[in-house]
Amino acid sequence: MVFPGVLAGGSLVDVAVVLVATGVIWIGSGWLEGSADTLSTYYELPAVVQGSIVVAVGSSFPELASVVFTAIGGTFDMGVGAIVGSAIFNILVIPALAGIFSDGTMETNRAIVYKEAQFYMIAVSGLIITFALAVIYNPVSNGSGLGGEITRPLAMLPIGLYGLYLFIQWQDVSDYEATEAKPAIDLAREWAKLAGGLLLILVAVHQLVGSVESLSTTFGIPEFLAGVTIIAAATSLPDMLVSIRSARGGNEETSLGNVLGSNTFDLLVAIPIGVLIVGTAAVDFAVAIPMFGVLTLATVVLFAVMRTDLSLTTREAYLLLVSYLVFVGWVIAETIGVTNLIRGV
Repeated sequence: MVFPGVLAGGSLVDVAVVLVATGVIWIGSGWLEGSADTLSTYYELPAVVQGSIVVAVGSSFPELASVVFTAIGGTFDMGVGAIVGSAIFNILVIPALAGIFSDGTMETNRAIVYKEAQFYMIAVSGLIITFALAVIYNPVSNGSGLGGEITRPLAMLPIGLYGLYLFIQWQDVSDYEATEAKPAIDLAREWAKLAGGLLLILVAVHQLVGSVESLSTTFGIPEFLAGVTIIAAATSLPDMLVSIRSARGGNEETSLGNVLGSNTFDLLVAIPIGVLIVGTAAVDFAVAIPMFGVLTLATVVLFAVMRTDLSLTTREAYLLLVSYLVFVGWVIAETIGVTNLIRGV
């Protein structure tokens, strides 16, 4: 045995929970993707709206729950870090795996590239501005000297920006002319299936994250490294499974729309909701902004590969994976002190 005496007792239980939870998430994501596709066709929603709103909001429930729990527990920075790490995973790993597992090249279109990707860049900028306003107008004392307190009025700024995003999507729905006839479906059954998929995903991810955190502690993985890589990947599992399923089914718009729409929801809604619940939340600008810088760079890379011939080739998919490995290498370097771009880690 590689780790004698370590993988015993509680650790074996944690490993079992991770495996079972992953299987449950796979089942729940199948229910979610199938019912979302059926309901979107019934309500005559464009595929890009299906992915960026219906599926994205559903698969973002784990990130939303993590922010709420950390805000209540007084560790809001940890929740923000997990969401930013999850967003980087979503941007680089999920499109890469969807492209690799799809049949050949994944086709994109101008709606994905020029609406979803560019609005996502606006979402990142909007949250950075919100954090900056917190540091300027509500400074708090911390180790870096760049701490700020986000209040409920400040939290409404990104939520208002998400309202603009919904307005744009509503306009697209108004302009859309369905080419398929409405299917004859049991509407109540499909909504129940959608809700059941969400519930399975939420419960399973909660157990999964808890077990991953326990294993990280057991093996001595630093909290920062675990948060922005392992925990972030764990909470992104529903997005990954839904996107891969959609890509394998030939629904490239839904697959890529889910990635960008999920990240937009996480940044503009999930983080502010945590603030609205607890009233105020402190944020360390010195930790947040370097991570947002990496997220912005990752988004630029994805934008570039999607815009090239409006497709995502297998070679470009592997480029995204390599980019994520570079990110993980940098996080490890920060953790062990080789680099010092993130102050206070």
